[in-house]
Amino acid sequence: FPTRRSSDLTTELRRLERLRQDFVANVSHELKTPLSVITACIETLLQGAIDDLENRGRFLQRVQDESQRLHALILDLLSLARIESGEQLWTRQAIAVAESAQACVERHQARAKGKKQTLTLEPLAAANKVHVFVDEEALSEILDNLVDNALKYTPEGGAIRLRWWSDETHAILEVEDTGIGIPDADLPRIFERFYRVDKARSRELGGTGLGLAIVKHLVQAMQGTIRAASTLGKGSTFTIRLPKPTA
Repeated sequence: FPTRRSSDLTTELRRLERLRQDFVANVSHELKTPLSVITACIETLLQGAIDDLENRGRFLQRVQDESQRLHALILDLLSLARIESGEQLWTRQAIAVAESAQACVERHQARAKGKKQTLTLEPLAAANKVHVFVDEEALSEILDNLVDNALKYTPEGGAIRLRWWSDETHAILEVEDTGIGIPDADLPRIFERFYRVDKARSRELGGTGLGLAIVKHLVQAMQGTIRAASTLGKGSTFTIRLPKPTA
């Protein structure tokens, strides 16, 4: 038995070391890409493009875009590290799902209209009375990340729906879209850090590759579960189960 436990411990340590190495490599790559673009643009401007009134705006726009991408990546890394460390202090309380869902839709409505998308609330029977026992900020971040993802990967004119209902012990929330969908082979990995189904498209849309990982960890921290279902070319549905307040 001691030999088996020792072998299991060694295997687990090796697995964790591989995860650490992969994480460092991914972070290095994600930071290096926008920094390379920024450096190239600044060098071009310093070499004379700054005097090219017709084209210098294009280089400055790229610098701004990549700087914003770096900022978003750093914020997501800090958020994920804080959640994974277990040091995040949560204030769990009874939260009305309807209020959080409404606030989320209002935050994203202008962006949806800009893409001619419909972003709607579709609460099911008696849904206005549904409460969850979670941290309010964590719930907002979960919903924001899922709706943001749906908006990114749903073409112009598509639809995103946020609905919820409850059973005896849990509230169930769904974010459904009519977007590009996710291949079956990729579904098991979409909650991994930095995993992207389409790397080029994700970067083009400003994704950091950490949004769904953050959602997964937040849901687990709230003692809930999350799953995804998708049909390629037709859309995706993310379903969350969160505990209701006890009597």
